[in-house]
Amino acid sequence: MTTVLRGMVRRKPIEEIEDESEASGLRRTLGLWQLTAIGVGGIIGAGIFSLAGAVANEKAGPAVLISFLVAGIASAAAAFSYAEFAGLIPKAGSAYTYGYAVLGEFAGWAIGWDLLLEYTAIVAVVAIGLSGYFNDLLEFMNVELPMWMSGAPGTEPEGVAGGSYKVNLFAVVLCLLIAWVLNLGMKNAARFETVLVYLKVGIVLLVIVVGVFKIRSDNYDPFFPFGWGGAFTGAATVFFAVFGYDAMSTAAEESRESRKHMPKAILLSLAIAMVLYVLACLVLTGMVDYRDIDPNAAFSSAFDSVGLEVLGAVIAVGAILGVLTVLFTFMMGATRVWFSMSRDGLLPQWFAKTHPVRHVPSRITWIVGVGSALIAGFLPIAEAAELTNIGILLAFIVVCIAVVVLRYRRPDLPREFRTPGMPVVPLVGVVFSVWLITFLQWQTWLRFAIWFLVGCVIYFLYSRRHSALNRK
Repeated sequence: MTTVLRGMVRRKPIEEIEDESEASGLRRTLGLWQLTAIGVGGIIGAGIFSLAGAVANEKAGPAVLISFLVAGIASAAAAFSYAEFAGLIPKAGSAYTYGYAVLGEFAGWAIGWDLLLEYTAIVAVVAIGLSGYFNDLLEFMNVELPMWMSGAPGTEPEGVAGGSYKVNLFAVVLCLLIAWVLNLGMKNAARFETVLVYLKVGIVLLVIVVGVFKIRSDNYDPFFPFGWGGAFTGAATVFFAVFGYDAMSTAAEESRESRKHMPKAILLSLAIAMVLYVLACLVLTGMVDYRDIDPNAAFSSAFDSVGLEVLGAVIAVGAILGVLTVLFTFMMGATRVWFSMSRDGLLPQWFAKTHPVRHVPSRITWIVGVGSALIAGFLPIAEAAELTNIGILLAFIVVCIAVVVLRYRRPDLPREFRTPGMPVVPLVGVVFSVWLITFLQWQTWLRFAIWFLVGCVIYFLYSRRHSALNRK
């Protein structure tokens, strides 16, 4: 038993990590702005195009602005911790690697195993959401798809005759398409991502610039129709729209000067996203009374309501294309965490094999692509979404605790970036993440417990004995 416990708490020496990453087989091609684009691509997605409207309509009213600010502050507490680690340990595993190096092997395994499910499920959820936009767009164009390919089993609208859903085919195709793009090589894939991010940011700026002239100040009154409690409840909801930099940090071994660029990219991506979120919320709730906001297509319907139907259609199309970047960022995150765990011996090293020409983990990428496609094709969005919440919050907790522990355990390590307000800022991240976890339903905890138990079985039967540290 003593040997088992010793194995669970053994830590990966930080000094070995840089040498290991240089021989990883991944190619360093990403600069600062490409990294920032990947981060922005992961943060700005359904949150700005639909979640902002839903929270304004149902929970916070115009105070959705406060909801995003509160969530952004809490997310920034974790972002500072990620930035310090990214400059100190520029390795593909992100939170998995940070936990392994500071808190021990089992803690690292647990968070890595958890993130594999969370990131894959996020890809599936976004693909399902995009398929809904796609079906609406086809309906607008008077194109009707066969019912069997239009949704997951059991999600048919009431009163609809003519058959039943068999598979959400568009969502399946989307997941496989992103896997194919990622397999083109990180340089080419990042170009694809950057173009879509520019398109998405351009559409958001268009919304802000045009919408500001349609604002009516009386729509801001009352500003807190649901009280401060509504604004804070809204913060718990929109929090899941203000992360994405965590998945971006998994690209550390594919970035040039990662110690210098990765911390900047993390903080820049969150700052850019928060500015756009705040301005977009001001425009949305100023254009339309919060009670009249469409929770499903907030901005396109808002512009329709003020006589700008063409712009509303442009926003709808841009939202579909722009949200593709979320799929890219989180699928990349899942594959890089898996790659790092396999390289460390916690999962079979067969998975860590990279393509000899494109220098990407092709085997893992296709497995994650097919896995997310199966979830997206055959699960309702609500059930898939319940798989995404708890893992990210636990990762935030682990990273925020680990950055404090390492600061006091190894103050001598050269840090490219230092988390300000130590230890208060990381502890704010911990407290806020724990608070948000209390909002999760018991079904979410049950699914997490099952996945965690499966992970424990794999760890004790395989990973503990095959770990690279154990072989040493």
